[in-house]
Amino acid sequence: MQTLTSSTDKRGVLTLGMNRPQVHNAFDALMIDELTAALESADRDEAVRLVVITGAGTCFSAGADLNWMRSLVSASREENERDALQLARLMRSLNYLSKPTIARVNGAAFGGGVGLIAACDISVAADSARFGLTEVRLGLVPAVISPYVMRRIGETNARRYFLTAERFDSRRACEIGLVQQVAGSGQLDGAVEEITEQVLSGGPVALAHAKQLVFGIAGHGLDAQKSIDEKTARLIADLRVSTEGQEGLAAFLEKRKPGWIEA
Repeated sequence: MQTLTSSTDKRGVLTLGMNRPQVHNAFDALMIDELTAALESADRDEAVRLVVITGAGTCFSAGADLNWMRSLVSASREENERDALQLARLMRSLNYLSKPTIARVNGAAFGGGVGLIAACDISVAADSARFGLTEVRLGLVPAVISPYVMRRIGETNARRYFLTAERFDSRRACEIGLVQQVAGSGQLDGAVEEITEQVLSGGPVALAHAKQLVFGIAGHGLDAQKSIDEKTARLIADLRVSTEGQEGLAAFLEKRKPGWIEA
């Protein structure tokens, strides 16, 4: 794999590391494809008991890659929708994975990086991590990741952070439920290991059923999510090719204020 590191220990703990530290582990089409393939393979592999997602270097994931975003400016609406559906497949594969998942949030997470955290069962963040859902500043919305983020932080907080696009720290992320635990300097690995040991004390079949139990009681599942994904993919495709979306993306790439902000 070109964009990921992958290692499995003797207990069956698979650690997938987003490995593009030079761009803060930002997504591009290849990373989305490789991470999706790794998760789908893990789902089928009986030797894998638990999956940990993390980032190389000092960031978890900065969201969309700059060059990838540049390519989306000139892409057609249909191409944008296909692209969004690929991201939706990644989030859906992670969220509904039959194995327990832990987000080891080693640093900043924005946009799609926040989506990955929200799609994991358990999330532990370094106290230095920062978060943000900044899409509206580009004339876009966090469409594909919204189901997972809203389930974690609730409607009240989604309405605030989707609209303000403000950044917030690990303490606030824990308060609103995006992450469940914050680890101090040098303690992140220990915190993740402690949770890993607790999860692995459960039976593999029981763990899979426990996840399905939660989804069933909460009233959502894989099939329903596919329908939601089609709607959110259409929405983000429409916005990307809209006048406002094109201006927002262009302004971001050109490092200037968009036209809706007075000079």
